[in-house]
Amino acid sequence: MYQISRLALALCILPLVAGASEDIADQYPQSPLYSKPVEVIPGVFSAIGATAPPTYENSGHNNNLSFIVTSEGVVVINGGAAAILAEALHAEIKAVTDQPVKLVINENGQGHAVLGNSYWAAQGVPILGHVDAAHEVEEYGQQILDGMIRYNRDKAEGTEIQGPTLTFEDSYDASLGDTKIEVLHLGPAHGPGDTQVWLPEQGLVIAGDIAFHERMLPIFPDTITSEWIETWETKFEPLDATYVIPGHGHPTNMDQVRRYTRDYLVHLREKIGEHLENGGDLAEAYYVDQEAYRTLDTFEELATKNAGRVYEEMEFE
Repeated sequence: MYQISRLALALCILPLVAGASEDIADQYPQSPLYSKPVEVIPGVFSAIGATAPPTYENSGHNNNLSFIVTSEGVVVINGGAAAILAEALHAEIKAVTDQPVKLVINENGQGHAVLGNSYWAAQGVPILGHVDAAHEVEEYGQQILDGMIRYNRDKAEGTEIQGPTLTFEDSYDASLGDTKIEVLHLGPAHGPGDTQVWLPEQGLVIAGDIAFHERMLPIFPDTITSEWIETWETKFEPLDATYVIPGHGHPTNMDQVRRYTRDYLVHLREKIGEHLENGGDLAEAYYVDQEAYRTLDTFEELATKNAGRVYEEMEFE
């Protein structure tokens, strides 16, 4: 295991965290990527996306695009929101290593994870995704692509619908060379096919959208928050990861993502539960107390929506 202290990691990412804001349009103007990949621990890199919603200015790069360099090749996590982002990430990989990309892993079936798949497929690289993520692409791929084209316009050129070419259900051994890599679906969380990439020897998890900390997490109409909490407590937390690369936001630790993911979900469910016990309706539910989380990016866009969706979930529990 790499012997890197928590303090060393904190010192490494502190300057980046200070610049994390949904108000910054682009941190890496010479590239379609929102930011240049940083080496989180030896051999593991991540291009940290904007915490803002996808825009033309950030090219849709509002999630984390990561890669693992091994002695026998490179594993990429997330296809990216467009072919232009996948190609830009590939250029950054080539600047780091001569090793070829051997596998791309989609962390879920959302556009920012899968729309760049078409670039990687054209390079002959296998693409791995959970069966539920593959189903999302199959059923909603055109809708996802159309949404990206609306904001990305000319930057969408060359992007085509391409689902995973390999699928898994519970786990997949993606170990390569001297690096043990476990691809996991720990259970229901943010959305269909949520996938985590676990490096047990390094104590690092590329968590995907099970974990948030710099921006407010979005709750989808089909998200079941009680199951997300259960998956967190029974499967994700026991990993006891030292380092966490979340789906969005800078590398951090379990304390931070727990505070802004699991604890936020518990808080919101408690507030909605109290509201229901007092006979409150949906219109009033939007305004339950979430002030403790106002400092998170995308709070204004998501807080009321999240409250409404949790109300609809809990109303008939």
